[in-house]
Amino acid sequence: MRWALVKVCLAVTTMVVIAFAVPLGLVIKEMARDRAFSNAEREAAVVVPALSITTDRDQLERVVASAGSDDGMAVHLPASDGRAAVDLGRQRAADADIAAVRKLGRASTTGVPGGSALLQPVALSLGTVVIEVYVPESEVSNGVGTAWAVLAAVGAALVVGSVAVADRLGVRMVQPARRLVEGAHELGEGKLGARVPEEGPNELRLAAVAFNSMADQVVQLLANERELAADLSHRLRTPLTVLRLNAASLGESAAAEQTRTAVAQLEGEVDTIIRTAREAKPQTAAAGPGAGCDAAEVVRERMAFWSALAEDEGRKVRTAGVDRPVRIPVARTDLAAALDALLGNVFRHTPEGTAFAVDVHNGEDAVIVLVSDAGPGIRDPEAAMARGRGSGAAGSTGLGLDIVRRLAESTGGDVRIGSSVLGGTEVRLWIQLDGREPVRRGHRGAVRRRRRAVVGRS
Repeated sequence: MRWALVKVCLAVTTMVVIAFAVPLGLVIKEMARDRAFSNAEREAAVVVPALSITTDRDQLERVVASAGSDDGMAVHLPASDGRAAVDLGRQRAADADIAAVRKLGRASTTGVPGGSALLQPVALSLGTVVIEVYVPESEVSNGVGTAWAVLAAVGAALVVGSVAVADRLGVRMVQPARRLVEGAHELGEGKLGARVPEEGPNELRLAAVAFNSMADQVVQLLANERELAADLSHRLRTPLTVLRLNAASLGESAAAEQTRTAVAQLEGEVDTIIRTAREAKPQTAAAGPGAGCDAAEVVRERMAFWSALAEDEGRKVRTAGVDRPVRIPVARTDLAAALDALLGNVFRHTPEGTAFAVDVHNGEDAVIVLVSDAGPGIRDPEAAMARGRGSGAAGSTGLGLDIVRRLAESTGGDVRIGSSVLGGTEVRLWIQLDGREPVRRGHRGAVRRRRRAVVGRS
């Protein structure tokens, strides 16, 4: 479309330039010719007063020499009163042409070697005198070449300028259309954060508005479905954890063993459902308008949810850094699912009465969520982070940590497992705010110092 517009503009401008430049060039050439012959007529007019006064050869030769230059003028006197015809100056025109002008009594031009000759008749008492003025070809075309060169340069500048303007107009029209196409491709590939700038011609602007509105509706519909799936998983996780803990205290009877087996099977089915939902989820990357949530609010909400079970098991719970809003580029449901996965691991893989804590650290370019416990820790953190392997404990599939890892990597962050100040495991969820690679220099020590300060205050 862009090049088609440039070609059309080039063709139209070229035709316009030719339509104006060619006639104008011919007019300039004609004006130069008229100027040259006008000068010749003025030179001839200088001799006329002298002819009306005298016909003396010597005096006329002096007048002709003063009026003409480079033998450019000649005066042809007719024969009269028994006196022969007299020719003064250098004659270039043919005798027949001179005789015709003397007979007709009208000025005319005739071609001569090297240019043209103006033949101007003057009627005197002795007869008709013909004044011949030589006009060289260089005089006739003087300035024409320069004028034509200027016209050609102006025409070329107009063509180039029109092409540049057409190219800019084409870019202004094509770029919004191209962005619309790219946005449609990205949305079709599952990048739900794809949006199109609402700019360009009015039609493309309206198309961009419609596209963005459609994308927002798609994101909202998927968010509603994911929230429903998250709610269902939350509702199932907590009762299953309670059932598993209660089943562990039933003893070694056959009924107790059947109950534990049923709970384990049910947990496996729930894990399968969650895994399927996570694998089928499009990568939104929280990159659309309105994406993001308040991490502090989500942490308070999920901690309130798990606090009831923690109280039943005698676990001490502590939170820090959630007293003020902390905005992150992550969907609310994603963060809630990640927190539930981490907290569920604490309940599932640590003994009753084990304390745990959730800290939120708000930095300039990243937000760090720390989930730590006072349990036995993880023997092989690298294996625990590997998808599908887990920590090695019974019932561990690594699904929860995989959910957390995907969340962090969608923002450019990461997940690390280490030792906590409580003596057990610390899972650090690094959420990058601007999508750049995380800067980890000195981070570990700073986080530990801040956590020790929080622990000291508590």
